[in-house]
Amino acid sequence: MTSSEQPETVAAQAIEIVGDATPEQVAALVAVLSAASGGAGDEVTTRHTSPWSAPSGLVRRPVIPAPRSAGVWARSLRP
Repeated sequence: MTSSEQPETVAAQAIEIVGDATPEQVAALVAVLSAASGGAGDEVTTRHTSPWSAPSGLVRRPVIPAPRSAGVWARSLRP
């Protein structure tokens, strides 16, 4: 890795709590702020689904008549 390829580091911001806060209140504040941060460190992964497992395959498609479709099934059985 060269110096230009080094990953960026994010510095945590310091928060000063003014007043008489209990440890429970500080813990609640930390939980709210960490949830509000949006999880910037988490990577989004997409799940690949196979077309074979698509639920649309369970639905019957409409039968669309082709031109000159009268007797096509009967003629398909003849040599």
